[in-house]
Amino acid sequence: MAETDALSNLDRRSAEEARRLAVRAHGAQSALAELGQEQVDRIVAAMAETAADHAEELAAAAVEETGFGVRADKVRKNLFAARTVYEFIRPMKTVGVLRRLDERRVVEIAEPFGVVAAVVPSTNPTSTAIYKLLIAMKARCAIVLSPHPAATDCINRTVSLLESAARSHGAPAGAVSCMRSVTIAGTQELMRHPRVAVILATGGMGLVRSAYSAGKPAYGVGPGNAPAYVERSADVAKAVRDILVGKTFDNGLLCSSENSVVVDAAIAGEIRREFAARGGHFLGRAGADALARVLITPQRLPHPDLVGRSALEIAERAGLRVPDGTRALIAPLDGVGRDYPLSIEKLCPVLSYYVVEDWREGCERCRQILRYGGLGHTMAIHSRDESVIHEFALRKPAFRIVVNTPATLGSIGMTTGLDPSMTLGCGGYGGNVTSDNISPQHLLNVKRLAYETRTASQAAADLAAREVRDSDSAEGSNRLSDGLDARLVADRVAALLDDPSGTRSRNASSSESGSRAPVPGDESPVPFVCEDDVRAAIRESRPIVIGERTIVTPAARDLAEPHGVFLKR
Repeated sequence: MAETDALSNLDRRSAEEARRLAVRAHGAQSALAELGQEQVDRIVAAMAETAADHAEELAAAAVEETGFGVRADKVRKNLFAARTVYEFIRPMKTVGVLRRLDERRVVEIAEPFGVVAAVVPSTNPTSTAIYKLLIAMKARCAIVLSPHPAATDCINRTVSLLESAARSHGAPAGAVSCMRSVTIAGTQELMRHPRVAVILATGGMGLVRSAYSAGKPAYGVGPGNAPAYVERSADVAKAVRDILVGKTFDNGLLCSSENSVVVDAAIAGEIRREFAARGGHFLGRAGADALARVLITPQRLPHPDLVGRSALEIAERAGLRVPDGTRALIAPLDGVGRDYPLSIEKLCPVLSYYVVEDWREGCERCRQILRYGGLGHTMAIHSRDESVIHEFALRKPAFRIVVNTPATLGSIGMTTGLDPSMTLGCGGYGGNVTSDNISPQHLLNVKRLAYETRTASQAAADLAAREVRDSDSAEGSNRLSDGLDARLVADRVAALLDDPSGTRSRNASSSESGSRAPVPGDESPVPFVCEDDVRAAIRESRPIVIGERTIVTPAARDLAEPHGVFLKR
């Protein structure tokens, strides 16, 4: 009972803090939205410089608190966020007029989305915090971070440093803040708070689903399970080197890290020798089974005690004897899915390994891997055959397909031309709202000032004229699908728009009647006029003489009036 009460009190404190910070951020939002581009840029520059200056300190704090990853790699990630991401967003215009489309007479104006609720994972805590703070401030969005409970201190340290830099350069109080009492209930309270405008969530699928169910716009990113396919034309040495770099970077903690290797049978022997030479240790079936028992939970998730650990630590926990220089454990598998536990995203230096006959079979195997927890995220292909690379681009359910580079680094824009980012959208395949690498542009709304480029009557005439051209092209006639003459419809619509009472139309009809060529004196009124008679007269530019006894159908009369077709005797 006491434990339940304590948990309840912690949830209550967390929820209360979430509400307080959301309200405070909302209070800062209006002042933040009024800042000019130069001041915004000064604030962001100061934050980025501070993050870079403290990159090593924050990396050490992250490793010490979480026990995850490699300190040197966390320094690189912090510097990637503080420098590479910053240099990418620095020239972006995020205040006032974004662009003028002169030919269309449209002006696009930036508007901040509003308060951001940013959920930060324990796997990449300080680098993700730096990145999210920078893109939010660049978009003039106040931001409240909810850190993973296992990384609360290092994330709060990061926020404290960058918030101080922002305040010293003019950011309003409350524009940057971070929760300290963190529970699931508190995080959910933050995401659902009415003062929060948008959610930026990075973490497990449960968290992402919670973000999407919070009742407001959300950018959520879940697991990756990225495969790396090595096609027979690849530079084998470089491919293996790249895969090991990607897999061992920060001990495999990035969600875009390689999780499986798929190789063509023609080069499988060469691939195995190259892996062995570079620290990749292949396991037999018994070893792979022993590894799966300790690494993968019954829920088919990586065991939290082994996430971000080195290959040697993991091997020791599994009771495996491996060479001292082992950098990655490699488990050959026959399939993908629940019957093959090591086919999931592993978040540590463990690779599943598949041999296929050719690129077609490789294509299908990669698709299976992506479907088992990585839809829409990332994959790598190592090949020198552009036709195969093109086929993979067309066929794979991944929105980042990096070529001849580590998947981990290529996907975030460290070794490719992709937008530098620590949050990678998985699009419709992964249940995300975007497939982009998230940047300040995703935290902006764009309002559009649009001037008239044609009158309503001109627009109606244009539409009708287009219909005439289409009809003439398809059928050799001027009639719409319901049998009406498109030009007459255009004239009628234009007349009604310009003169709803019909006064000018009637006057125009009288004028047109008087301007027609005179009718020979001996021409007599016709006894009957239908709609087709009127159409013929209009096409031939001739009047129809009618008298008191002429029978005129209603459709003929409506069609004739705007054109002054009838002459009365």
